[in-house]
Amino acid sequence: MSSDQDAETRHILDCFRDRLKRLIQVEPLLDLLHFLEQDRKDRIKARLREEGNASAAALLIDEIIRSQNYERGWSRELVAALETVGCGHAAKYVLNSPPEPAEETENDSCVRLIDLLQLTLVDMKTADVCVRCRELELLTREDLENIMKLTENRGNIGGARLLLKRLVKNEAGWFSRFLQALEETEHHELARELRGEPCNEDEVMSVESVEEPAATDANMSGSGPFLPPVLSEDLDSGGLGACVDNEEKRKRDIILRDYQMEVARPALEEKNIIICLPTGSGKTRVAVYITEKHLEKRKQMGRPGKVVVLVNKVPLVEQHYKAEFGRFLKHQYSVERVSGASQLKISFPQIIEQNDIIICTAQILENSLAKAKNGDEDGIKLSQFTLMVIDECHHTKKGGVYNHIMIRYLKQKHQNQLLKKQGKSPVALPQILGLTASPGVGGAMSQQRAEEHILQICANLDAFTIKTKTFEEEEAKTPFKRIARAEERKEDPFGDVIKKIMDEIHEHADLKPLCEPGTQNYEQWVVQKEQNAAKEENQKVRVCAEHLRQYNEALYQSNTIRMSDAFHFLDKYHNEELKTKSSPDEEGTVTITDTERFLFTLFKENKAKLQELMGKPQYENNNLAQLKTNILKEFSTRERARGIIFTRTRLSAIALCQWIQENPKFDEVGVSASYLIGGGDQSVVKPMTAAEQKDVLNKFREGQINLLIATTVAEEGLDIAECNFVIRYCLVTNEIAMIQARGRGRAEDSSYTLVAEAGSGVAERESVNEYREKMMSKAIAKVCEMNRADYEKKIREFQMQAIMEEKVKIKKKQQKGMMKEPPSKISLSCRQCSVFVCSGEDIEKIENMHHVNVTPQFSELFTVRENTSLQERLLDYETNGVIACKKCGQQWGSMMLYKSIECPCLHIKNFVVTYGSKKKTFSKWSELAIKFPAFDYTQHADLLAEDSGEEEEDMETD
Repeated sequence: MSSDQDAETRHILDCFRDRLKRLIQVEPLLDLLHFLEQDRKDRIKARLREEGNASAAALLIDEIIRSQNYERGWSRELVAALETVGCGHAAKYVLNSPPEPAEETENDSCVRLIDLLQLTLVDMKTADVCVRCRELELLTREDLENIMKLTENRGNIGGARLLLKRLVKNEAGWFSRFLQALEETEHHELARELRGEPCNEDEVMSVESVEEPAATDANMSGSGPFLPPVLSEDLDSGGLGACVDNEEKRKRDIILRDYQMEVARPALEEKNIIICLPTGSGKTRVAVYITEKHLEKRKQMGRPGKVVVLVNKVPLVEQHYKAEFGRFLKHQYSVERVSGASQLKISFPQIIEQNDIIICTAQILENSLAKAKNGDEDGIKLSQFTLMVIDECHHTKKGGVYNHIMIRYLKQKHQNQLLKKQGKSPVALPQILGLTASPGVGGAMSQQRAEEHILQICANLDAFTIKTKTFEEEEAKTPFKRIARAEERKEDPFGDVIKKIMDEIHEHADLKPLCEPGTQNYEQWVVQKEQNAAKEENQKVRVCAEHLRQYNEALYQSNTIRMSDAFHFLDKYHNEELKTKSSPDEEGTVTITDTERFLFTLFKENKAKLQELMGKPQYENNNLAQLKTNILKEFSTRERARGIIFTRTRLSAIALCQWIQENPKFDEVGVSASYLIGGGDQSVVKPMTAAEQKDVLNKFREGQINLLIATTVAEEGLDIAECNFVIRYCLVTNEIAMIQARGRGRAEDSSYTLVAEAGSGVAERESVNEYREKMMSKAIAKVCEMNRADYEKKIREFQMQAIMEEKVKIKKKQQKGMMKEPPSKISLSCRQCSVFVCSGEDIEKIENMHHVNVTPQFSELFTVRENTSLQERLLDYETNGVIACKKCGQQWGSMMLYKSIECPCLHIKNFVVTYGSKKKTFSKWSELAIKFPAFDYTQHADLLAEDSGEEEEDMETD
């Protein structure tokens, strides 16, 4: 570079000063800046020790700009040094080639997201993620060593914090590779959290939808007596931007209907309440009205107001902002949203400080509350809010993030009572407003239990009361409901063959099932048998139970989808099981037991018969015929039909979609179908990505697709105003799901149909849900009528119980950490063939996380093969080889590369653990109170070096 370019670089450094001081890694960079005098380096290093990296980077930039004595070409050296230490992003700024504004903004939002969710992310397996990030070129070799060293010295969380700090200094595009690293190291929940997908559900999806319909609330037509509140001005669907003649600045009054004002009244008196109104009744609009009045009142009193709106799904943040809180209140108050989809350039505490209304996911708030408790300056406290709105508040139960937040609230409330007795000032707490369409009855079998469930929800939310409306004059707009019963199968030869196979397996393993095959009760029975057999080392029963479980699933499929779908499911399972019995090394095949040979032969003998029967349409289940009749009726009798079919499994959703697409009758009436399934990777079926889900939903909204076949993932939150029919296909869950699914049909003259086979019990269970819905309504009414003293006494009891349970939980966790026993207490055996694997004394922990066994004796017991599931997902599986038992092929874990040493990593779920004199199974190592020693890298590296030296000597001798 010329001297002119050096001068230009100084100017660029000055211009991008704020950006660069966040991107430069000072410590490794200083070693490569030979043009910088030693005394200047010493000053910068002192600043680094005293004030941190950002302050030291600022001083470095100042020193470079001020000095005019550097040799020509120093700027080239600076750029090269930045690239060498992994600060390529900073190097581009120095070269005056910053990213495009849109790319820069997106990258900033990724950085902020990492910061906001740091408290969750530090629970990662740091060593695993670090190694994978290095392979993906997100870290330098020096970064890797520093993070590993810090993890070893200060623990997993310390290492994770350094890893996150280092990641965000990469060039734009690092975020997707980091997600890849998380997925490939089995941190699926963390990856979903960062993507903005909901966690901790059986079915997970990411959709831009909410339980309250924007279109329904904004559009008064076709809403019947259940119209949402209206504006005093006639705005078009464009929202606030559609005002004319300078009326943008005029105040927009939200006018509530009588029933809405009635349920809102206690909240307007600053009481904590739960609002329980049916789907489509505008309860979110009521919350907007309460928020507006709350802030107005605080302003009049000269006291600042601060409102936080909590949601349990990322897409709801944007929806509530655009359709509700932002739309109606942004002209008066500052409204901001914070989630994984937000584009933030300031911290969460700053967002709270600078805005009146904050809409955010509950997890982000919980993380910030936890930070404050730990003394982190980036944390916040509940006392900073004056009103907290909790959407879908029926999720405020044990284990949920809403409940974690409310436990903090209840503890402080209890503490406030003690402070008052001591004559001290209590800590301010926000008013609570809960919103729900259905709190349910919690599986209650009696009216008394239902009332206790409602009281428990009220206690969790510290509610003064729960407000609802019976709608005597204004009936709630609900879809027309019918039950379409399919005739029972007169003949089921396909199912009979499967049952015959199952009976032979029962006889072979001497099993006597207590329930009919093809049912959920049978599945629960056979799963329990498999677990017990594994502990008892009864491999005949264990492997038979596993096969029976697959046949049971096939029976369910043959009763709901096509026989061909059930056959292909079984065929695929047996083919994959046979593959596991093949070893890629020269030893050939793994030992197949007599029982396994019996099971494989049994399927092979019946395979041709099953194939023959699946081709005979007269034997298909009648449920499909009934479903076909209903679909054709909806599309033939409606001018513009658009509907959803809910089914139980992902496999059935995909199979039903294929069945519809392959049938010309559906095409004739204009059916355009697609399936919608969850994003969680816990099924044999490949999950849908967030982008795939979004694409399907957009096409559904736009009319390109007019029939969705969805799993129960879409019951709560999917908001399509034009959806005019809902079918639940052979599917019944609980009363909340029934109410939610029914609420998806929101268009005029919508219908709700349950398709079920006569005698299957599905229709009867739906009747039970209807009964529970009535039970719930009665329970809410009873709670509302309770004597105030009795109500408050009950609420206090439930709250004190919750606080005590939390204390006991924390104490147990602390005690568990102190009661670690020596590894000699346990031994591991293969879950499938019961062969002895190793003693606990052979196991070591890498980075306090991965349990490995690198003994020569252990290496003789397993074989390594490719991970086919990763291969199918087109991921890099070279460092993710599966280790499997040489004797039976049972998967034991994975092969990980740690500092060039191959370490067999054991997954405890694949073993039976002999603990003292008892045999147990565990799903996580954390459940085992054993203290394993740390992996001695130096010792194992020396041994490898010795072995290598001996091999070289042997070669020379030869």
